[in-house]
Amino acid sequence: MKAAKFIKPSVISLAVLGAMSNIAVANDKVEDIELVTIFSKANPVNDVPGSAHMINSEELEKFEYTDIMRTLTSIPGVYVLEEDGYGLRPNIGMRGTGQNRSEKVTIMEDNVLAAPAPYAAPSAYYFPTSGRMTQVEVLKGTSSAMYGPRTTGGVVNMLSRQIPEEAFAGQIKGNVGEDGYGKLHAYAGGKGDNVSSVMELFRYQADGFKDINHSDRDTGFVKNDVLAKVRFNTDDNAKYYQELEFKVKYSDEDSDETYMGLTEADYKSDPYSRYSASQLDNMSTEHKQLQVNHYIALTERFSFTTNAYYNDFHRNWYKTSKIDGMSLGSGGVEAAAMFDNNPSVESISVDVKANNRDYLSQGVQTVLNADFNNHQVKFGARYHEDEMDRFQWVDKYDLNSNYEMNLVDAGVPGSDSNRIDSAEAVALFVHDEWTIGNFVINAGLRYEDMTIKRKDWGKNDSGRDMDPSRKKNDVDVVLPSLALTYKLTDELILLGGVQKGFAPPAPGNEEAEDEESVNYEFGARYITDNLHAEAIAFYSDYENMHGNCTASQGCDEDNIGNQYNAGEVEISGLEIKLGNSFDFGSFAIPVDLAYTFTETEFQNSFSSGLDTWGDVTEGDELPYVPENQLQLTVGVELDSFRADVLVRYMDEMRTTAGQGDIADDEVIDSRTVVDLGAHYNLTDAQKVSLTVDNVLDEEYMSSRVHGSIMVGKPRTVTVGYSYSF
Repeated sequence: MKAAKFIKPSVISLAVLGAMSNIAVANDKVEDIELVTIFSKANPVNDVPGSAHMINSEELEKFEYTDIMRTLTSIPGVYVLEEDGYGLRPNIGMRGTGQNRSEKVTIMEDNVLAAPAPYAAPSAYYFPTSGRMTQVEVLKGTSSAMYGPRTTGGVVNMLSRQIPEEAFAGQIKGNVGEDGYGKLHAYAGGKGDNVSSVMELFRYQADGFKDINHSDRDTGFVKNDVLAKVRFNTDDNAKYYQELEFKVKYSDEDSDETYMGLTEADYKSDPYSRYSASQLDNMSTEHKQLQVNHYIALTERFSFTTNAYYNDFHRNWYKTSKIDGMSLGSGGVEAAAMFDNNPSVESISVDVKANNRDYLSQGVQTVLNADFNNHQVKFGARYHEDEMDRFQWVDKYDLNSNYEMNLVDAGVPGSDSNRIDSAEAVALFVHDEWTIGNFVINAGLRYEDMTIKRKDWGKNDSGRDMDPSRKKNDVDVVLPSLALTYKLTDELILLGGVQKGFAPPAPGNEEAEDEESVNYEFGARYITDNLHAEAIAFYSDYENMHGNCTASQGCDEDNIGNQYNAGEVEISGLEIKLGNSFDFGSFAIPVDLAYTFTETEFQNSFSSGLDTWGDVTEGDELPYVPENQLQLTVGVELDSFRADVLVRYMDEMRTTAGQGDIADDEVIDSRTVVDLGAHYNLTDAQKVSLTVDNVLDEEYMSSRVHGSIMVGKPRTVTVGYSYSF
């Protein structure tokens, strides 16, 4: 059969054994060196001594997800927690780390830290728009030791639109769907002898799948991204070949999202409703990025890659925080439900907090790649600064019997939360890949030296005229890693490793204790032309685990920003990835399976102000970590048509630390969700598509926060058309 139109299913390495034709570089002299990627011909994903996965552009196009959480469930050992149904603020965890705002995972775009303030305030309220990405790379365990500052869980690196290899090329794509969903995606660019460029536009939106009681307001969003890149390069025959690339990106978002879920009774009667007290809830964001990438080949054996970056992010999440003086988790949700369903009073008071914050993240990093024959060595350094400026206030409203909200008292900016958290960090690493016959030994050493500060003006100094209270944590740490692969046969590779995991203490950590762990993994990888298989067992032994108090977890507002120490924790599990493509001549059937088994246990008893931990007893399990996860994808490929069906199963989860049977009001029931994607090539340049998320229209609970229930996205049908040139 003709197999050129659709790539075979990815499995452990997600596509090809080192054939990385789309990896961010345009010249044969440098295509073996990753400029903005983790994997390359010099570092093929299948050779990584640990859990490593790459989702290429062909895989990303199967279901055309704009929700990174739906994309990442194809990788074992990754856990996601849905919130808004569209993936606007992803919650991603790895190997039991916890998912809240992806704070335990190192998130990168084009090999650069992407979180708004990855050291000082790791909760990622900004996340790169995954729908415009061309490749997603994931490392876990010992494989992630070169990347920081958080090295226990793993790394997600997303590759943005690359400059086309042709003189001029591009694509225009449009999608429309249910609940007012729409997406427009276009890019164009080309490669010249010494100057190349690309520009990309991405916009998607929806009216939302929830209805606000007694209101005609939407519950959807609009998000825009604009990206431009220009690359300059020397002639191929230059003595020192060089590339200099400038990347500029702008994005904004306007979404009518809330933290207010439903009571159990309202969830059962009308799961896609929202209370009228949340009608003004809105998130507005703006993100600006400048990145400069430089590469120079000093000799055939030595090269430098350098990235300088600047990220500016503003957000204001204007959302209901109290009702009749009660926080959402302490009676406020119930008060809102009662007023909507059977009001016994003329009006209720509603506090709406402006969670107004500005973030800055900037730095420079460089890597020297050295080829010493059997030793492939990397020397890396990074200087980084970031900060979060919280300048918040509360507006007070009256919600009357006509379900109209009238402003009673406008808050003064800075009168609620008024502080700056900041960090300065220097990171150094050396990594050696030593090949001895069929053995490959990977040894690494990472050093981090950081200063994390907080200046707090309290609630009575909006002008910041007085001297603030100050906190300061100075941290330095050495993080060794050692991993080994052994090629038992041409098809079978054994792998194992040990690594020290680390996360820095936040300014709100009173004891200034690091999160530290020792992480082990051992497994095997089996590869033939069509069959790919991988099984890896992992074990993480925490000396101390952090829990960060955020509003998204339902923390009391006076505790938000605090960090709690859990002490010793043990997490163990098994990751399995299998895939095959069955070729029947005129068509092929690709099959892909990902499975994760996880066990977690606190090793001591303690009390915390973290809503999901609370009072912990030794032996309790961690919240929001399912014991079993399974995803199966089956497709059919013909010359001009392909279709894929994805079945995703998630085991039940507890929402609060505990052991034994899970209480009814603390459980997220198990669920099975089915997605469908189909594509037909009208011509070589034109394609139509049909995608259906949640084909069976499964109603399911996604989380319990603030004592209320959030619901997953219902069935959503989308059709699309694309034209390539």
